[in-house]
Amino acid sequence: MSSPALPGALPEPRTPDPMAAPVLRWGVMGTGWIVERFVGALRTATRQEVAALGSRSGDRARDAARRLGVERAHGSWAELVADPGVDVVYVATGHADHLAGALAAVEAGRPVLVEKPLALDAAQGQRIADAARAAGVFCAEALWSAYLPRWDVVRQLLDDGVLGRVTAVGADLGEHFDPTHRVFDPAQHGGPLLDLATYPLALATWVLGEVTAASAVGVPHPSGVLGQVGAVLQHAGHDEGGPSLSTVHTTLLGDTPTAAHVVGDRATLRLPGPFYASGDVVVVPAGGSGARPAPVVRREPETGHAGLFWQAAEVARCVAGGLTETPVRPLAQSLATLRALDAVAAATR
Repeated sequence: MSSPALPGALPEPRTPDPMAAPVLRWGVMGTGWIVERFVGALRTATRQEVAALGSRSGDRARDAARRLGVERAHGSWAELVADPGVDVVYVATGHADHLAGALAAVEAGRPVLVEKPLALDAAQGQRIADAARAAGVFCAEALWSAYLPRWDVVRQLLDDGVLGRVTAVGADLGEHFDPTHRVFDPAQHGGPLLDLATYPLALATWVLGEVTAASAVGVPHPSGVLGQVGAVLQHAGHDEGGPSLSTVHTTLLGDTPTAAHVVGDRATLRLPGPFYASGDVVVVPAGGSGARPAPVVRREPETGHAGLFWQAAEVARCVAGGLTETPVRPLAQSLATLRALDAVAAATR
């Protein structure tokens, strides 16, 4: 049986020009690795302004501000969110401080972008969402993948039904980390789930819906965290086709292809690694028993974390437009991912 015809070319992303986004003055909560890349990305590709940095250590804040060329440094989060020269707060702290940082911004009436994952678990994430909604304050998760042009191409393919009935998602994410990295520290909520599994589970829950059952195996690391996790998840699905499955593998012990695929009955979507960053989108028509038709490919250069600016531009547009959530990554999707993380964590115990 031959495969149904697919489009001759994949859609172009609808992502607006980041340089055209309204200018906001950002207050950044945190001083670490991701902050440096976020600040650099904003300055390279947007007109956004980084007005202030904040930390619980005044010395750290001042050192980071000097290093990054930021005008003001605050030695507490309260000072940062109260700064009248700050329009929006980016919470880029360690995982354990996302809740307190987000609530501080919301209570001060500041729109807030919270580094992924939104919180340590779904209960904390719900507290953030409830507080933001009650206050009428913009809040979003900085899952930067969701804001990339590449993922908008995927969004269009799914919305247009190009893949047919989608039944499965598979994704892996593995990286090699130095043994001294905080990801091996139980006190800092290390392990592969919060740092890495957020990405494949965000893809799976976005495409397939809520997790309804989970089976997982975790391999302990001598440091006291899990070194790697493999999981099979059942999802509710988004249509009348019934439940669907995702398979996820994530590891701290070495580099993996970090690729993903979405399986439909008309075609399979492939995202060559790293699937969570910029890169190609490949659609392979279903082959049946005959010769497999040629794939349809949209090429895109890999730019790595230089793409962090896309999320800031989206936040700026939403805040300027009076929105309290972004349709690109609404809080309901962030909470679904946290529930999936909770389910996988519980299955490994």
